[in-house]
Amino acid sequence: MRKTLLRMTLRQLQVFRAVCEHGSYSRAAEDMSLTQPAVSLQIRQLEELVGQPLFDYVGKKLYLTEAAEALKRASSDIFGRLESLDMQLSDLQGSLQGQLNLCIESSAKYFIPHLFAEFRRQYPDVILNLTVVNHALVVRRLTQSRDDLMIMSQVPQDMALDFMPFLNNPIIAVAPPDHPLCEAENLQLQDLTTYPLLIRESGSGTRRACEEYCHQKRAHFPHTLEIGSLESQREAVLAGLGIALLPRDAVRLELQHGLLRELPVAELPLQRSWCVVNIRGRRLSPVAQAFVDFIRTERARIVKLAERFQASSAGSGKNLAGSA
Repeated sequence: MRKTLLRMTLRQLQVFRAVCEHGSYSRAAEDMSLTQPAVSLQIRQLEELVGQPLFDYVGKKLYLTEAAEALKRASSDIFGRLESLDMQLSDLQGSLQGQLNLCIESSAKYFIPHLFAEFRRQYPDVILNLTVVNHALVVRRLTQSRDDLMIMSQVPQDMALDFMPFLNNPIIAVAPPDHPLCEAENLQLQDLTTYPLLIRESGSGTRRACEEYCHQKRAHFPHTLEIGSLESQREAVLAGLGIALLPRDAVRLELQHGLLRELPVAELPLQRSWCVVNIRGRRLSPVAQAFVDFIRTERARIVKLAERFQASSAGSGKNLAGSA
C-alpha cells in the first residue's frame, strides 16, 4: 500500500464526500460550515496523497475522475465500518444506538412507520433514515449498496439477495360509491375491463404485479390512464376518472369513510407479501441485524399490528402498541 495514503485524515475524506454529494466546492463548504478556500485546500492535499486529480470541470459542472470514484467507494467502506463500530460499542454498553438506513417501495410507506415505531419501543436510541421510491428505483439502489435494508414485494430473482416475507400486501379493486360496478354483488375481473383503469407509472411494483396478474387472467383493459403516484391515483379514483387496483393500506381511510368502495371481484384481492431484503454476503450493521431479528421473532405481533392499523380510523389516536 502507498505510504502516502496512511497520511489521509478522516476530515479530508468528509470534505471529499461532501463535494461528491453536492457536486460543488461552494455548496460543500456551506454544508460543512467551512470557507470555499478551506475546502479547496483539503481537496488539493488529498489529491497530492492520492497522486491523481479527483475532479474535472466540464463547463461549470463538476465530474468525478476514476480515482475519485475509487476513493468514494473506499471512503464509504471506511465510514460504514466506523458506524458499525459505534453501534457495536453501544451494544456492549447495553444500549443499541445508531441509524437504520431503510429503503421501501412507495406502497409500504403507510404501514412501515408503525412497524418501526414498535421496533423503537425496544431500541429507543435507534433513528430511522427512510427513503421511499418505486420498485424500479429500489432495485437500482440495491445494485449501489446505498441502504442497510429494503422493504419490497417482488424480490428480483436474478440478484444475490437474502429476503424474508413477513406480511401480506393485498391489492384490491376500488371505485367511487356512485360507480355502476358498485351495484353488483359478484364480479369477475373481466367485468372491470369496459371501464377506464388508472395505473401507476412504469417502474411501479404494484403496476407490474397487476399487469402480470391481469394477463394471467386474460383481463385486458383497453382504456388506461397513467398516474404518477399512489396519492394521485387515489385522488383520480375519488374524482371519478376511473377504477384502480390499489394496495388496501393505501385506501383504508377512504374505504372506512365510504369515499371509496371495494369491488367484490372474485379473483381479488391479489395477495403479495412484503419482504425485508438485503444483499447476500454483506455484513449487516448491529442496528440492521436487530431490525431483521425483530421482524423474524415478532411476525405474529406484526400481523396483529397490521390488522389494527387497517381497522383504525382517521383521528382515532389509538395506540397501535400492545397488540402482541
